Amino acid sequence: MSVNIRGKLEKEVQLLEHELAIELPAELKRAVALGDLSENAEYHMAKQRQEFVNARLGQLKKRLAELSLVNLNNIPHDRVAYGSIVELYDLDKGEMIEYHLVTSEEANVAKGLISTSSPIGRGLLGKKPGDEVKIQTPNGAKEFELRRLSTIHDREDVEGGDNSQ
Repeated sequence: MSVNIRGKLEKEVQLLEHELAIELPAELKRAVALGDLSENAEYHMAKQRQEFVNARLGQLKKRLAELSLVNLNNIPHDRVAYGSIVELYDLDKGEMIEYHLVTSEEANVAKGLISTSSPIGRGLLGKKPGDEVKIQTPNGAKEFELRRLSTIHDREDVEGGDNSQ
């Protein structure tokens, strides 16, 4: 799992917790001091922001818990999974495409980083070189042949260290 992603999510959690514990209570206190809460836009905006921050914190904490469950020992050595780099032959276009399967937080299609939860990512999971796969995407059905696979175990840059253990 990318240390950058975990750190980025943890930083957002810290910022939101600070906002929830320090900034929003002060904002609500100021708004209450203005008087009539039924027509107090500042109060209603602060309450809405408080609800949003609480919801976002819940999402982030859930995602961090999910990420902590990723165990490299459970990632296959011979099939497509998180961290794999795949070279696909697009059977419709007659061209090669390379994708790196990453978490949804790391995804950037323009850079060839696709999420394991995207339609193409899900369609490729568990496949081996030589497999043909038909994937339904928002832009229609795509057919690929998996030509080359490099798993997360094939590279020594996992977590910034050597994974030969």
